[in-house]
Amino acid sequence: AAVVGAEALRVVPEEGRAWVDGLEIREGELLTLDGSTGEVYLGAVPLAEAAEEELLHKLLSWAEPHRSLGVRANADTPLDAERARAFGAEGIGLCRTEHMFFQEERLPWVRRLILARTPEEEAEALERLFVFQKEDFKGILRAMDGLPVTVRLLDPPLHEFLPSLEELKAQAEAGDEEAKALWERAKALAEQNPMLGFRGIRLLLLRPGIFRMQLRALLEAAKELREEGFDPRPEVMVPLVADPKEVERAKALAEELFREYGPIPFGTMVETPRAALLASEIAPLVDFFSFGTNDLTQMAFGLSRDDAGKFLPQYVEEGLFPFDPTERLDEKGVGRLLRLAVQEGKRANPRLKVGLCGEHGGEARSVAFVADLLDYTSASPFRVLTARLAAAQAGLRASRYAGT
Repeated sequence: AAVVGAEALRVVPEEGRAWVDGLEIREGELLTLDGSTGEVYLGAVPLAEAAEEELLHKLLSWAEPHRSLGVRANADTPLDAERARAFGAEGIGLCRTEHMFFQEERLPWVRRLILARTPEEEAEALERLFVFQKEDFKGILRAMDGLPVTVRLLDPPLHEFLPSLEELKAQAEAGDEEAKALWERAKALAEQNPMLGFRGIRLLLLRPGIFRMQLRALLEAAKELREEGFDPRPEVMVPLVADPKEVERAKALAEELFREYGPIPFGTMVETPRAALLASEIAPLVDFFSFGTNDLTQMAFGLSRDDAGKFLPQYVEEGLFPFDPTERLDEKGVGRLLRLAVQEGKRANPRLKVGLCGEHGGEARSVAFVADLLDYTSASPFRVLTARLAAAQAGLRASRYAGT
């Protein structure tokens, strides 16, 4: 659990004490937190089953027949996948493979890959990472047995897997030879604007060993599960595409492995404005589009989510923006790009499936906007219920307008 806002709480860690509204709380005392209201009780209080959840499931059972928009989940671990399935997710719309690399036993091998100076060193690191990735994928595919699992290949720049330059410099100056090597490599990888730098499809095409390793791990995981009697349904997509030639090259790499293992659905993220504008050229090359509205919003507005907190709240307060576009989908601008890409894409490839996997995928008004445009939306596990309800409400409104 995480407490992300408690301004009234005064904490003195070195004394193991805290105060709120004149009440002293000592380290080790039992507290009870009401996650719905934010109220905190000193000591243990009697607990009861959440009646609201039962009522919500009943409401959804009435509304679901009117929902045409599929609802998937963003999940990176088997536990997240199981939780999402329990909330009624119809698959995984975004599985971020880089999150698996940050685990303690994998990170040293990622760093060896970054530091590799020979093909043999790179191959050794990739083979170790292949074993980890295959087991990760097996766990997620097993948890979502019989449902689609869309895996996004490596997206962030490599420097994110290294310690900070300041930390490495201090270790290098203290005589740590490995830190010195990492520091030199980190300096070479450092970028002024990494969000628009050497990441996503750019990294995967110029370091194709990573692409092949990840896709082979996914295909091998699915093969082993089928041999165990499961029904895995993997899909793969590439991130940060801006040009059809990138997709052509990536698909050619994928087809090398498809010839060995058999094909799976191959798609692309649409998260650059150029990809949306060139949808008619990209669509014939893929089976599906997945709109990454986090990055698409940032690029369309020319803002960074990490820095926008300095001005966005005031912009909204002063009426310059009607709402925060990083939280709710901007229908006039970003929404227009979505609609254009879907229309152009489906015209060029009538079998094209289209989904959304950004943070907007679980926001009720954003879901309502895309309900008649996309095949599915994908949200974090705990927003799946919200997305299902919003999609059903949109379906009910559409039925009412149609007079049915």
